[in-house]
Amino acid sequence: MAEAPKKRHHWLTGWNPEDEDAWHAGGRRVARRNLVVSVLSEHVGFSVWTFWSVLVLFMNPDIGFTFDAGEKFLLVAVPTVVGSLLRLPYSYAVTRYGGRNWTVFATGILLVPTSLTLYFVQRPGTPLWVFLAIGALGGVGGGTFASSMTNVTALFPRRHQGWALGLNAGGGNVGVAVVQLVGLAVVSLAGHTHPSYVAAVYLPLIVFVTLLAAWKMDNVDAVRTSPGARREAARDPDTWLISALYVGTFGSFIGYGVAFGLVLQNEFGASPLEAVSYTFLGPLLGSASRPFGGWLADRSGGARVTFVTLLGMGAGTLLLLVAADLRSFGLFTAGFTGLFVLSGLGNGSAYKMIPAVFARKAEAEVLSGCDASAAFARSRHLSGAVIAIAGTVGGLGGAAINVAFKISYTDGTGSGTPAFLTFLAYYALCLALIRVRYLRRDRAATRHAPNTTKEVSSV
Repeated sequence: MAEAPKKRHHWLTGWNPEDEDAWHAGGRRVARRNLVVSVLSEHVGFSVWTFWSVLVLFMNPDIGFTFDAGEKFLLVAVPTVVGSLLRLPYSYAVTRYGGRNWTVFATGILLVPTSLTLYFVQRPGTPLWVFLAIGALGGVGGGTFASSMTNVTALFPRRHQGWALGLNAGGGNVGVAVVQLVGLAVVSLAGHTHPSYVAAVYLPLIVFVTLLAAWKMDNVDAVRTSPGARREAARDPDTWLISALYVGTFGSFIGYGVAFGLVLQNEFGASPLEAVSYTFLGPLLGSASRPFGGWLADRSGGARVTFVTLLGMGAGTLLLLVAADLRSFGLFTAGFTGLFVLSGLGNGSAYKMIPAVFARKAEAEVLSGCDASAAFARSRHLSGAVIAIAGTVGGLGGAAINVAFKISYTDGTGSGTPAFLTFLAYYALCLALIRVRYLRRDRAATRHAPNTTKEVSSV
């Protein structure tokens, strides 16, 4: 049995969650305590990341702003781009500075964009570039996903990582819905001329979570990355093919999450109250469905579940086109909500594809004579690197969705139809990719080697 981990200056040394005796003797309590604060930090980060999905609904002539639809879609796209690009350095930073230290910094720095938002969002005449700069700073909230997922992976044994990572990711994604609920509360209680109240709600929450992280979290010396793992992953074609699929799932979730209210305003002329009354439900249900997508993938194969969800998303997009043509607000919002649920399922199943694909590669290496433990250790390191890359690419896909809406609603037609047709074509491309590259192999792996794939897929 390994020695119990020692704690000094918030650093845990000798941490080995795979030691069941140490795990039950206190390791589980330590890991869960860190997980709770990690979920809170990521949740607040996602809320700040998607601030502008709510704030742009308030920015109308009543409070002195005359930004057009294209400018508003640009404003919600900029934080998405920055947050996505920060995922790679954030996932590295936690291995360099420690989970506690980086969580304290990553949460505390959210005070900067939140304070600037509070100051400028009700100052008429503020130029667009100021809001774009503030939105870019708010992108730091999107990076917390990568650092917290890396940290949680080191804290939990492989047999519990699926549950812990699903809870951590879901808790963060719910932040997209909660910030919209905050916007709904502000509109309902104070009217549509006080967007600064949304930012004001989050200032004390950020301070609280920052102090809580400094008090309750630990740094773990086991958080390490394999040298060159990302470079090796970047040379593997499956990295980019799976990333393309993740654009279809997570890219859709985050892209639709920040654009939904603006789409309702531009497609149906919805008021701020009408928009925020509907926009929270889709992200909420999509966040809740993500763990279920991973659970289904464990049982039916990640490629199969991702294929079915993307097929459903294609059907849902067709429904949106019909609803827009019929001018049916109810059918349109119902179809959009369905897309959120399906994208959440696809998020979970697409992430499960990553370790499964690299586990099969490890199996092939073992059959060719390589050492089994070394092959599967390498596959786990590569899986972690691919998760970081896919998360970055998927987030950029969300920004691309908002750019597509920007072009669609400013091309003279005032309709989202061109954007929806583009998304439909992309879902069709993803379906073809899964069918040709993964579906047959996923079925074979599920039938012939379920135990090995399942064990590695929990990483």
